[in-house]
Amino acid sequence: MTSYRADDTRAMLCKVPEITLYFWFIKVMATTVGETAADYLNFKLGFGLTGTTFVMSALLVAALVYQVALRRYVPWAYWLAVVLISIVGTLITDNLTDRFGVPLEFSTIAFGILLAVTFALWYASERTLSIHSIFTTKREVFYWAAILFTFALGTASGDWATEGIRLGYLQGTLIFGALIALTTYLYYSQMIGAVLGFWIAYVLTRPLGASIGDLLTQSHRSLRDDYEVSCPELDLAVESALAAGALGARMTGGGFGGSAIVLAEVTDVNTLTKAIEEAFTAASYATPRVFEAVPSAGARRVV
Repeated sequence: MTSYRADDTRAMLCKVPEITLYFWFIKVMATTVGETAADYLNFKLGFGLTGTTFVMSALLVAALVYQVALRRYVPWAYWLAVVLISIVGTLITDNLTDRFGVPLEFSTIAFGILLAVTFALWYASERTLSIHSIFTTKREVFYWAAILFTFALGTASGDWATEGIRLGYLQGTLIFGALIALTTYLYYSQMIGAVLGFWIAYVLTRPLGASIGDLLTQSHRSLRDDYEVSCPELDLAVESALAAGALGARMTGGGFGGSAIVLAEVTDVNTLTKAIEEAFTAASYATPRVFEAVPSAGARRVV
């Protein structure tokens, strides 16, 4: 029988946050940040796929070493590790696809097998896959290995769905959102357990977050390049927002001028506003007007 000191158990019970609606919202946003950050380093800063992979992998190792060394849950350290692991998971799939020509369907199957093997080894060693019982270093290592493979699997399956079989980003967003809703229904109907429901949702939120970011970004490129209804000012607003860390951005309206909509974390609004204004000043454009809006519940029946 394996025993743990009571103070060690209490100290590490909080290393993984409580699973609430806020957890899933932050996780989707972290995923979107990871997708955007990888593209920004790869294309905008010219690191290239290989350089971006090395830099992000080194940062991930450092973040995970620090996270595992902690004896309690520290929000910024945990979510920093999630963001970095989402980037590295994305880059693993991108390297296999772009550098080595591995088909996305093969990557999807391979990462699914690796995730299953990780779960099998985890369960064989600890007799549980619950994230609520991660109070040893071994369990935490299994946890982060599983998280890495969920991101890689989510990237491969999401890209396969939206690009490989050409569902598109809008359809991909709707499909992955519907699958998460189905998983939620099955969980609350007690048709699946909490552990299975958590890991299914964790895999699905990766392609959902990526599709949301890509939907905004790629739709602007389509309006600019395919329909040619954008203008230099709108292009600059979108590009400067993305370069400053926006989750997604695109023009909105009828085209040939108008507005751009930017998806961003609340804490990044001032930084993005400043970046856009500085870009417009450098280009000798008039200072843009920026409005902050918070999304609310959609249309619904009130009587």
